[in-house]
Amino acid sequence: MTNDRTVQPAGTALPGDKSALRRQLLDRRSSLSPATLLETGQRLAAVLQPVCAAAGTVAAYAAVSAEPPTAPLLARLPGVRLLLPVLLPDGDLDWAEHHPAQPLRPSLRGLLEPTGPRLGARAIGEADVVLVPALAADRAGRRLGRGGGSYDRALLRADGLVVALLHDGELLDAVPAEPHDVAVDAVVTPSLGLVRCSAGP
Repeated sequence: MTNDRTVQPAGTALPGDKSALRRQLLDRRSSLSPATLLETGQRLAAVLQPVCAAAGTVAAYAAVSAEPPTAPLLARLPGVRLLLPVLLPDGDLDWAEHHPAQPLRPSLRGLLEPTGPRLGARAIGEADVVLVPALAADRAGRRLGRGGGSYDRALLRADGLVVALLHDGELLDAVPAEPHDVAVDAVVTPSLGLVRCSAGP
């Protein structure tokens, strides 16, 4: 299967455009209450559970801080092979299998990672569904991450349906993008559910 996830820039993206938008979005997330985060996690799990349960393998991630929680969803997928990322020193992503009952360990940049054997960076290509973190996205599939580029590199190896998890208010009219950015196929928010992007299948 050929992976063509190139994204068309929305105008000319300057580094400052992304930095300012990231600060704004992170400030907004910092104000979210624990109750709001809990409800968001439960609503996203309800939307994504049937999508992920039909997959043989799902590449996901362990949400941290004020990211849309992923733990409620991961707990609902007992029969699905789950892969979680392991951040490498060069910023790329390795992958390891994860079972919800297993503990996660602290990793680089405050992330949580699985403790199982590493499968290699190309293991993401085995996933039928790939769930990715994002600060924002738009309906063209342009995704704003935290700026490290880890997922832009990893998604070049992905063949499954790529879905960005967002809070309400983070699906924007347009997200600044650069040539190295990689598009997502869909986004999911608590209120809108699963929204297919124009760049997706």
